[in-house]
Amino acid sequence: MIVKMSKYAFLVYHREYEPFLKRLCEIGAVHVQEREPVGEVAESQQLLAERKRLRTQLLFLEKRQNAVRTEDKKTKRTPAPARRITQEEGAALLNEIEQIGEQLTKQQAVRQSLEKDIALLSVWGEFDYATIDRLREAGYEVTFFTCPESGFDMTWEDRYDAIRIHQVQSTVYFLTITPANTPLEINAERVRLPEHDLSELRELVTAEQEATAELNRKLTEIAFNDYSSLKSYDNLLLNESAVENVRLYTGREAEDRLRLLEGWIPEAQEKKMEQALTAGGYYFRKLEVTPEDHVPIQFRNNAFSRLFEPISRLYMLPKYNELDMTPFLAPFFMLFFGLCLGDSGYGLLLLLAATGAKLFMSRKLPDSLKPVLSLVQLLGVATFCCGLLTGAFFGTNVYEWGIPALNRLKEKVSLDNSEMFMMALLLGVVQILFGMCLNVVNRVIQFGFVHGLSRTGWIILLASTGAAYLFPDVMPMFGAVHLTVMGLAAVLIFLFNSPGKNIFLNIGLGMWDAYNMATGLLGDVLSYVRLFALGLSGGILASVFNSLATGMRPDNVVLGPVVMVLILLIGHALNIFMNVLGAVVHPMRLTFVEFFKNAGYTGGGKAYQPFKWNY
Repeated sequence: MIVKMSKYAFLVYHREYEPFLKRLCEIGAVHVQEREPVGEVAESQQLLAERKRLRTQLLFLEKRQNAVRTEDKKTKRTPAPARRITQEEGAALLNEIEQIGEQLTKQQAVRQSLEKDIALLSVWGEFDYATIDRLREAGYEVTFFTCPESGFDMTWEDRYDAIRIHQVQSTVYFLTITPANTPLEINAERVRLPEHDLSELRELVTAEQEATAELNRKLTEIAFNDYSSLKSYDNLLLNESAVENVRLYTGREAEDRLRLLEGWIPEAQEKKMEQALTAGGYYFRKLEVTPEDHVPIQFRNNAFSRLFEPISRLYMLPKYNELDMTPFLAPFFMLFFGLCLGDSGYGLLLLLAATGAKLFMSRKLPDSLKPVLSLVQLLGVATFCCGLLTGAFFGTNVYEWGIPALNRLKEKVSLDNSEMFMMALLLGVVQILFGMCLNVVNRVIQFGFVHGLSRTGWIILLASTGAAYLFPDVMPMFGAVHLTVMGLAAVLIFLFNSPGKNIFLNIGLGMWDAYNMATGLLGDVLSYVRLFALGLSGGILASVFNSLATGMRPDNVVLGPVVMVLILLIGHALNIFMNVLGAVVHPMRLTFVEFFKNAGYTGGGKAYQPFKWNY
């Protein structure tokens, strides 16, 4: 269900506005009404940009922690507790991390360049640049060349004192020692050597490696010592951003001396807020909620329905004056998932996997994931029960095992394919009629009793026709009673289609509604055949993998079981993945299209987000 909200206006003297905002944050229950921004948005954008930078570095530090733990399996190091830091300290720490990252990038480029120079010099061997300098002072020039082996001219050895230094595959490395300014007519590529010799280059690489190691050590220390503090800095920025947004939505009255703010609060927290603001001497006034107001939405459901709220949110939140569809879609979605997956073995596996994760990994799991595991448990139970309708268990039929208890269960719950097909259609009819009933309730809540009569007429028409088909002895099809009921339904459909308009327009719109209903209702019902088809196809694929495992098993005592188990594991894993995906998507499709459409659900609400401190 949707929590009832109250609308308030707050009028505060400008010098008391900052303490007032602090008091609202402490209350932590007021959803600020959005309006056209007042003032500059540059500061708000700057805070968002700072948070984006920070989130990037937090992810980087988290990866650094994981890398350290991976390198040293024995380390039990955990991030230090958060310490309170100011915005200036947080910004300085963030800048330091980014500067270290930039230095590491530069050092990596320098190191790669040095390693490239080392690779270039290594083919020439160890020599001292000072020797070349002494030769140059003595009037001789040393020139380095490289050329293909086939292009090396032996006459160069006599003419230019060419000396072959090294050969790599078909490439020759050689040098010449000639008097200065001697023209060299050599058809080879001249080599420009680095500024440093090999020993110097190796020393430079070692220095760069040591500097890189020191920077990585600093990053590691920051990752473990300041990660939690940076998380608190992220909350600080989030709080500052929230306050800045509230300032943007604040009206300025009485020549900028007063601040006007509007907001929403759950009715259950009104008294607490009023007492806190009254104690602070702040003026507020409760306003009337109008149909034009965009009231924020907060759900309050029981433990069962709450597990299905993420599914409702995937579509969109309801409007404030609509029904919350979560409690109504929950049992249908659970049943439809079970029918689509349709294998008791798969359902048992989901149940055991989710239960094991909750029992043995509860401390490591984030709180947001625990409700998901509870939902998987429910879906696993539904799948196990629906699988008993056909007896499917990992591609086998449990009713063929010859167990007396299962034979008795077969007599009570087993259905063949034609019965499963009819059950899928019947479930479609039930959900569509139920959606129409909710449509009537929605119309009555939003527009009044008269606006629900037309849809009530359709419910009476469809329900009476179904009753006449199922119970002809009680109400014969097109008998006097049935015709009377149909006549009453026709009056409601054609005369109350659009209350407030003239009778002829109502009749015309009623005929158009009848055409849409006649053409759309059959298609809506047939959409539910997928509940039968998906379960059947999943069972067939499971049995195919079982047949492959037994048919492709080698006649070997050791290798045969291994191959069989591998085929079973891979095959059923693929089948479970594909069928679970289909068992999620297709019930959602039936819910969001057929059910919501017939329930008259429009949605478009905005989530309730109270203005409060984040810790």
